[in-house]
Amino acid sequence: MKRIKLHGFNNLTKTLSFNIYDVCFAQNEAQRKEYIEYIDEEYNAERLTKILTDVSNIIGANILNIAHQDYEPQGASVTILISEEPVMSEELLNNEGPGPLPDAVVAHLDKSHITVHTYPESHPANGISTFRADIDVSTCGRISPLKALNYLIHSFESDIVTMDYRVRGFTRDVRGKKHFIDHKISSIQNYLSKDTIDSYQMIDVNVYQENIFHTKMMLREFELNNYLFGVDEKELSPQEAKKIRRRLQREMLEIFYGRNIAKMPGASS
Repeated sequence: MKRIKLHGFNNLTKTLSFNIYDVCFAQNEAQRKEYIEYIDEEYNAERLTKILTDVSNIIGANILNIAHQDYEPQGASVTILISEEPVMSEELLNNEGPGPLPDAVVAHLDKSHITVHTYPESHPANGISTFRADIDVSTCGRISPLKALNYLIHSFESDIVTMDYRVRGFTRDVRGKKHFIDHKISSIQNYLSKDTIDSYQMIDVNVYQENIFHTKMMLREFELNNYLFGVDEKELSPQEAKKIRRRLQREMLEIFYGRNIAKMPGASS
C-alpha cells in the first residue's frame, strides 16, 4: 500500500479493546479458592507488565511510565503510557497479517497508553469460575495496535475472546485532504495466525463506514478435563461429567453471545 504523505503529525487514534475469558469448574469452596489463587499467580501485575512491555515493543513505542498494582483479595492492573518513535515506526507495517508470536518479539512506543485489568470471579450456585482480562491498546500515530493482537492471544489461555478495533479522528495529507483511516482493513481476523483461526469459531460485526470492527471467538474443541479444577474426569460418574459439561458449555455460549440462555439446545425438559 502506497504511504500517504502527511502534513504534520498523524492525528488518527487507533484503539484495540481485547477481552479474554477463561472458564473452569471448581466444585467446592476450597477448589474455587485454589483456582483464584492460581489465576492471581499466573496473571499477576509483574507478568502482565512483561506482556504489555512486549506489546509496546511490537507496535514500535517508547515507554514513558509504568504503573502496576496487585489487589486484595484478587485481580491486578497495569497501565503503561507510551509515545511513538518516528524512526522505528517507519520500519513497521500496517498491512493486514498476523504480528509476531511471544517467542519472536523484536524491540522498538510514544503518545498513548496500554492498560490491562483482570477480573477473577466465581459463584457457588453452579461451580463455574471465570477469569476475564480486559486489555486496551491505544495509539496516536501511524502504527496500528492490531500488530500486537497475535502476541496477545498467544499470551493468554483463552476460551472466549472479544475484540473491538476503532480508528477515530482524521489526519491531513500535504494537500489538505482529510484521511479518516490510513490503512486497509476488512476484518480483525486477517491479523490472526492460522493456528488461532483453526482453533476458534468466529463472528464478525463490522461497521465499515464508521471504521469500527468487532470480532468474537470461541474455542472449537471442548475437552472436559481442560476445564476441571481439583478433580479429574475419571473421578466423575458419566452422569456427573455430562452435567458439568453442559454447565460449562452453557457458560461459554452465554459469554460468547452476550445473553442468558434459558435452555441449552438438545437439553431434556
